[in-house]
Amino acid sequence: MAIPEDGWQTKATDELLATIVRLDTVEEAAAFMRDLCTRKELEEMSHRWEAVKLLDQGIPYREISDRTGLSTATITRINQWLQHGTGGYRRMLTEIEETT
Repeated sequence: MAIPEDGWQTKATDELLATIVRLDTVEEAAAFMRDLCTRKELEEMSHRWEAVKLLDQGIPYREISDRTGLSTATITRINQWLQHGTGGYRRMLTEIEETT
């Protein structure tokens, strides 16, 4: 896997991502992520994913902030990645839509 110019992706992150991809069930993912992350980190990631879904529905930033507890600055950054990022958010939103 090529490492992007911004340098966030390293051998260690590649190994972590490859490990995550090997998880087969929600239960396995929950056990792995709970061991890997603090409760606060998991809550933050969950709130960010919720913000992605709400942004995709056109919900205003203030309402998203009220629902998730995220700052509007964080929601703005999430929206920038949703609109102009690497496509990861969009791909997962599409995949979820296709399976529901």
